[in-house]
Amino acid sequence: MKVDLFDFHLPDERIALRPAEPRDSARLLHVPAGQGPFVDLTLRDLPGHLRPGDVLVVNDTRVIPARLDGVRRRGEAVARMEVMLHKRESDYQWRAFVRPAKKLKQGERIDFSSGSESDACLLGQLHADVSQKGEGGEILLDFSLSGPALDEAIMRLGHMPLPPYIAGKRPEDSRDSADYQTLFADEAGAVAAPTAGLHYTPELVAAIEARGVSIQRVTLHVGAGTFLPVKAEDTADHRMHAEFGVVTPAVAAALNAARARGGRIVATGTTSLRILETATGADGIVHPFSGDTSIFITPGYRFKAVDVLLTNFHLPRSTLFMLVSAFSGLERMRAGYAHAVARGYRFYSYGDACLLERAEP
Repeated sequence: MKVDLFDFHLPDERIALRPAEPRDSARLLHVPAGQGPFVDLTLRDLPGHLRPGDVLVVNDTRVIPARLDGVRRRGEAVARMEVMLHKRESDYQWRAFVRPAKKLKQGERIDFSSGSESDACLLGQLHADVSQKGEGGEILLDFSLSGPALDEAIMRLGHMPLPPYIAGKRPEDSRDSADYQTLFADEAGAVAAPTAGLHYTPELVAAIEARGVSIQRVTLHVGAGTFLPVKAEDTADHRMHAEFGVVTPAVAAALNAARARGGRIVATGTTSLRILETATGADGIVHPFSGDTSIFITPGYRFKAVDVLLTNFHLPRSTLFMLVSAFSGLERMRAGYAHAVARGYRFYSYGDACLLERAEP
C-alpha cells in the first residue's frame, strides 16, 4: 500500500508534552466496530466497556535511560555523538542509532565517561567500539563493560529517551523518570515506553479486576525504531527493526482458557498486540514465545489473537497508524483521528487514548 494513504494533518498544539494528571483522567475515544458513532469518554470509563471473563494484556517492559552522550576522538579532532540504544545483542553488545552518523567509522571508539569526579571509578570509564555500521545511522557497539556492570553504567550515564516530538520542545527533567514508566514496568530493556500503559493507576486496575477481568503480563522491549519515519513510498518496502519479546507458558494458557470460555483478549497498546500476534498460530491458539519479532501489520492482515485494542494516538505515516488502520479500518481511523483533533484530544506518547474494536474481515 502507498504510505501516503496513512498521512494526516495534526496541529502542533495537539501534541502532549506532559501526561494527564492523574493518569486515568486522560480522555478515551471509543471506536466501536462497524459504523457506530464515536463516543467521548475518559480512561475511568474503561472498566464499563470490558466484560466479565475478558483478559486485559499489558506490557511489563521497563524503560532504561538509553540515550547516551559521547565523544569520538580522531587525533586532535573531537566530535560529539548522540547514541540511542535500541536492542541488546549480548552481555556487552547493543545495536544503536547514532548522530551524526557520517562522522563515525567502523572500528572507532566512542567515550561515554562524563568527566566528573564521581566518574573516576571504573563505572564511569565507559566506552564502546563500533564493530558494525549499517544503514540509517545504525551501528553495533562493543562496550568496555558487560552484564550488570554495563547496566549500572548506562543507568548512571544515560538519559531518559523521550520521543523526538517531546525532546525537541522541552528538555528532559526529573518528572520524566517517573512519567515515562508504566504502572507495570518490571522487566528492564525498553528504550521507549509502551505508552498505552501509562494511563493505568492502582484505582483503575482495581476497578477493572472488580469487573471480573483478569490482567496478564507479556513483555516486548520496545526499540527506538518505533520513532523512525517510514521513508519508503510503499509499505512493502519498509523494514521493521526486531524487538525481543516473551509470552510465558502460564500467560499463553490463561489466554487460551479465557477464549475457550468466550472471553475477549484486550491488548493494552500496539506492543502487547504485536507480541501476542507473533505468538499466536493460524488456529488462534496462543503459544509460549521467547525471541525476536519484527512483525509489520498493515491493512489486509487477519488478526488471530486480539479482539479489542487500547492505544494512544499515533504519528502520521507511522507503522503504528498502519497497525490501527489494519485493526479498525483505514477510513474508520482517519475519521476517528479527525474527530479527536476537532474535539481537542491530546496526541502521542503523553496524550490521550482510544479504545478500538476489531473490524470484521
